[in-house]
Amino acid sequence: MLAVADGNVSYGSSGSRMSNNINYKNPDSSVSISKMDVIIPFSPDVPCDNNGQRMWWAFLASSMVTFFGGLFIILLWRTLKYLWTVCCHCNIKHKEAQKVNNGQTDGPVKNQDEKDDAPASEVGWMTSVKDWAGVMISAQTLTGRVLVVLVFALSIGALGIYFIDSSDPIESCQNFYKDFTLQIDMAFNVFFLLYFGLRFIAANDKLWFWLEVNSVVDFFTVPPVFVSVYLNRSWLGLRFLRALRLIQFSEILQFLNILKTSNSIKLVNLCSIFISTWLTAAGFIHLVENSGDPWENFQNSQPLSYWECVYLLMVTMSTVGYGDVCAKTTLGRLFMVFFILGGLAMFASYVPEIIELIGNRKKYGGSYSAVNGRKHIVVCGHITLESVSNFLKDFLHKDRDDVNVEIVFLHNISPNLELEALFKRHFTQVEFYQGSVLNPHDLARVKIESADACLILANKYCADPDAEDASNIMRVISIKNYHPKIRIITQMLQYHNKAHLLNIPSWNWKEGDDAICLAELKAGFIAQSCLAQGLSTMLANLFSMRSFIKIEEDTWQKYYLEGVANEMYTEYLSSAFVGLSFPAVCELCYVKLKLLLIAIEYKSEQRESRSRKRILINPGNHVKMQEGTLGFFIASDAKEVKRAFFYCKACHDDITDPKRIKKCGCKRPKYKYNGYVRSLEDEHPSTLSPKKKQRNGGMRNSPNCSPKMMRHDPLLIPGNEQIENMDVNVKRYDSTGMFHWCPSKDIEKVILTRSEASMTVLSGHVVVCIFGDVTSALVGLRNLVMPLRASNFHYHELKHIVFVGSLDYLRREWESLHNFPKVSILPGTPLSRADLRAVNINLCDMCVILSANQNNIDDASLQDKECILASLNIKSMQFDDSIGVLQANSQGFTPPGMDRSSPDNSPVHGLVRQASVTTGSNIPIITELAKPGKLLPLVSFSQEKNSGTNIQMITELVNDSNVQFLDQDDDDDPDTELYLTQPFACGTAFAVSVLDSLMSATYFNDNILTLIRTLVTGGATPELEALLAEENALRGGYSTPQTLANRDRCRVAQLALYDGPFADLGDGGCYGDLFCKALKTYNMLCFGIYRLRDAHLSTPSQCTKRYVITNPPYEFELVPTDLIFCLMQFDHNAGQSRASHSSHSSHSSSKKSSSVHSIPATNRQNRSSKARETRDKHNATRMNRMGQEKKWFTDEPENAYPRNIQIKPMSTHMANQVNQYKSTTSLIPPIREVEDEC
Repeated sequence: MLAVADGNVSYGSSGSRMSNNINYKNPDSSVSISKMDVIIPFSPDVPCDNNGQRMWWAFLASSMVTFFGGLFIILLWRTLKYLWTVCCHCNIKHKEAQKVNNGQTDGPVKNQDEKDDAPASEVGWMTSVKDWAGVMISAQTLTGRVLVVLVFALSIGALGIYFIDSSDPIESCQNFYKDFTLQIDMAFNVFFLLYFGLRFIAANDKLWFWLEVNSVVDFFTVPPVFVSVYLNRSWLGLRFLRALRLIQFSEILQFLNILKTSNSIKLVNLCSIFISTWLTAAGFIHLVENSGDPWENFQNSQPLSYWECVYLLMVTMSTVGYGDVCAKTTLGRLFMVFFILGGLAMFASYVPEIIELIGNRKKYGGSYSAVNGRKHIVVCGHITLESVSNFLKDFLHKDRDDVNVEIVFLHNISPNLELEALFKRHFTQVEFYQGSVLNPHDLARVKIESADACLILANKYCADPDAEDASNIMRVISIKNYHPKIRIITQMLQYHNKAHLLNIPSWNWKEGDDAICLAELKAGFIAQSCLAQGLSTMLANLFSMRSFIKIEEDTWQKYYLEGVANEMYTEYLSSAFVGLSFPAVCELCYVKLKLLLIAIEYKSEQRESRSRKRILINPGNHVKMQEGTLGFFIASDAKEVKRAFFYCKACHDDITDPKRIKKCGCKRPKYKYNGYVRSLEDEHPSTLSPKKKQRNGGMRNSPNCSPKMMRHDPLLIPGNEQIENMDVNVKRYDSTGMFHWCPSKDIEKVILTRSEASMTVLSGHVVVCIFGDVTSALVGLRNLVMPLRASNFHYHELKHIVFVGSLDYLRREWESLHNFPKVSILPGTPLSRADLRAVNINLCDMCVILSANQNNIDDASLQDKECILASLNIKSMQFDDSIGVLQANSQGFTPPGMDRSSPDNSPVHGLVRQASVTTGSNIPIITELAKPGKLLPLVSFSQEKNSGTNIQMITELVNDSNVQFLDQDDDDDPDTELYLTQPFACGTAFAVSVLDSLMSATYFNDNILTLIRTLVTGGATPELEALLAEENALRGGYSTPQTLANRDRCRVAQLALYDGPFADLGDGGCYGDLFCKALKTYNMLCFGIYRLRDAHLSTPSQCTKRYVITNPPYEFELVPTDLIFCLMQFDHNAGQSRASHSSHSSHSSSKKSSSVHSIPATNRQNRSSKARETRDKHNATRMNRMGQEKKWFTDEPENAYPRNIQIKPMSTHMANQVNQYKSTTSLIPPIREVEDEC
């Protein structure tokens, strides 16, 4: 029941309404209640005041008395302490004055010290208690953090109880023993009281502590609870002040180590201040509006719920003011006036800042969640749309067999819209997180410790390559410091920066760490094109994953794209191949399985306790297959390569369709494949580090062959006594035996003036046009020269290299070039036709155009302007006059320096690089005994034979789209991908972007990188890299059986089919027949064709441009003009006649077939031995006569750089009669066949 005063009674959701209109007499009392009295809800079980008056003033008085009473005591204590201090100070001064006057010294001082001892001990006790209290509430200790967090949690709990009680009347009768919420609130406030005591003890300044916000909250929330227990009443009152505790929310999260960044702390601070102010103000409006004004006897109250007040305050702060809810009391309206001022300012400043912080919050700031059974890799470094799209295109290619790897990109800059769209298209396998690998927290976010590998991409187009390499090295250091066992594959721009990786203690080649040096591989690819043009295109297509594009029309693109679809894979060989020689297995794989096997991982058993594993490229028929041999195949997809593993002689011997070769039920051994080959020691420890263990056997380290495996020991070959003596006593090779070497030369000795170069007979050489200056970044010309100075070439086979460019730039590069033989420099510019004519560019084997200024231009389309201008300049040149070399060649005379023939008893006699006037190309051919009546094909060309368009050249490009400017007669679309353009397919253009595919290829199989690196660098080893890191130059070494054994390795060459032992297959024969014949007879492994672009057209006039066909099928038809890419064996006998320059010169006219040139076929038919002998004698006499007037470039080191050359020009009226292909002019003994073990 309700005890009411005189008045009207009404009920609302928030409590009782007050009224003063009706007088009512209590039936239980004769006391008349005034109409000004209020209604107090009560129950018969609750002993409330019998007069029913409100007691809100008692609750408020308890808080006010506590606050002001404590404040008065603190001020009184401070006043008394101050007065006491002043009085004591005066007394001390008075006593000290007396001591001075009375002359007392020891006694009073002693008494003073005794008096000071007592307070000292008392102060120490107080300090210890104060320190204990400070430790209890400090967040620096675990106890303090627990206590602080607990107080905050209980404050939020008390606020929740307030939210519950806000639905009841402002004041009501409550029984403490029956009201559960009141009991909980009482327990909370007892804890708050204890915590308040600890805070008071630990406070240094008691006055400021008393006025703190948290102290004020406790004053107006804790005492009313005790009053409510005493009066059995509950007053909602000022309990809403507990919402001010939310201001400390950010501190609590920092104590729990949840907030770590400044932005997150600031965001939580703003939100907590805004929300706590909002809730506190709503609580005050709720109190005054439901209570009414005291001077109006609480008659103007209105029933408003707490959440309606929250709504009212938000509408007010935002200045919207709908008017549906408003304040009616005077206190409420007065509060709203001041709150609008402060709330509007807070709303206008806090809300935009909060939105800005939320908007600037990292969208990709989460953490990676690893999926069970699925690997993930982390990709970082230079993350752009171009680099990511190229990487994903190759990594996620459909030809890869079930790529179950998730790619996690980590970069400190958020992706743009295009890159974000790319990530969304691959959302099932790609995730992006914003962060830096230099931050351990970000490394933990991407779970680097559980990642399968970390790939670091480099910016190939940066202006400062050394700075970019330094950044990537720092990334490697950070990642290795966080997790030393992680496998890292990083791109490096400069070769000399690879040495810094060796300084990282946890960098381990054995565990799969790899550095892909773009400058090294780019220069190596270009160098191999100097030996076999088009090889750079073929190798680039082999390690890039590209889909097959079918073309029905019979065009050159059809055959080119069929070859582009081939890639390089590895697979274990079946046990059916055990015991067979490499050529036999290679033939079986090609004929029956339609696979091209080019190399194996060979395990040779030695006397040492451990066996050795090395990768051998076309090792020959002396190597037998073993159990678990890993093969390197060229195929169109990974499923095809499985045939080599599934092949069973019993089950698949009679199968003709290779697609039917599946796994059979025969028992086969199980092999362990770890994704990459573990490192094993070399068979022949190097002189630098005899016991050094190196990864991936010989191909990673050195393609050394043990004496047991060698086909020949070069020191035991009959007739090589003179070579033996020279090798032992003279340093002709570097310390590893992999490259030709000569003592360092001063740059002034190799510089040629334009007049000297013009009078020097240069033919069959390599011209390197380099753009650069003093400020240009070094391109690393040593990496270009090293493959051209590989030791598997004989000295007389080395091509002379002439650099044309700025002398200031070449001086900077010379430090790394001064130990290579046959190198000259012509200071000038590649844009000067006079300089180009001086170096006989029309007679060179290859012209290489490089630029060191490519990365200093903002406009991408202008990055290659110098290279393009130089290329067009050379192509537009006309060569109407020559120095007489053409006439001499046409008459059968060959200058000494131009002869590159092999001796008569060489197994590959006649495998040469011929200087071609019309094409500028040197075509390797194999010749045999010319049969009487044999007609050799003639090829005519539509282009002028004296035009610069026929000079073979390769141009380096930075921007792929600039390839459209190299050939003016092609029809390539500007948006065409690089590998589909004609210059790239022809091998005349190379861009560093094609090396991007090596990152994913190395991740899936790092042996592929080893294979590519060995093919293009000429045999660089880690020993050599360590030596170059120490000295930045090659170190010469005396020839030993171990170092000379390193020469016995295969090399890439090109075979011409118009003449020689394969001429019968060149006219309409099958490529498969050529493959088998070359493999069985000469241990040559054919792997592609370099074909004339218009060879498929039956027109008498054809273009001289050629394109690459990779791994043609068996039935592919050959044409006589085809050039065949092959891996040929090293020939020890090829250098026998070159042991002595004097003996060689005396017989140069009779034994040379290097510069053999063709004559009309009708003359060739009537040729006789007598005529040849007469002509040879004539040429010998002519040469002796000319020797008194001319000096030639010879093949011997001591005469490699002639000075003061005087040459009388010859007539060149016969120059235009020289055809592209020239046949032999002398009878050559048949080629010695290698024993067939197939």
